[in-house]
Amino acid sequence: MGGHGHHHEPPYKVPSADIYKIEDAPELVKLQEKLAKVGLKDPWARNHVWRYQKKFGTPWTRLGWMMFRGVPTGVIAFGITLAVENYLGIDYHPWLHHGDHGEHGKGH
Repeated sequence: MGGHGHHHEPPYKVPSADIYKIEDAPELVKLQEKLAKVGLKDPWARNHVWRYQKKFGTPWTRLGWMMFRGVPTGVIAFGITLAVENYLGIDYHPWLHHGDHGEHGKGH
């Protein structure tokens, strides 16, 4: 399906869940201890170990990356848009023209 006899590998390799250990994330160890005190356990906690690894940054750096990753492209696109509009003389504010002061309402 979708190919011409070619077999393409995905552009990434999903890591085995076994490489993530709760013991590698002290915050999750504390969470498990608190849960154990009330007779609970989070069987999915291992899925969050990656969040506490240094190579993925802190929650704040991840938030900053997510919120601002498109800002440079957006600023460049905005600048190009302004330049093109100015070059072509596009005006979205026809009510701001300075040559018609006092003309509104005359003859009506």
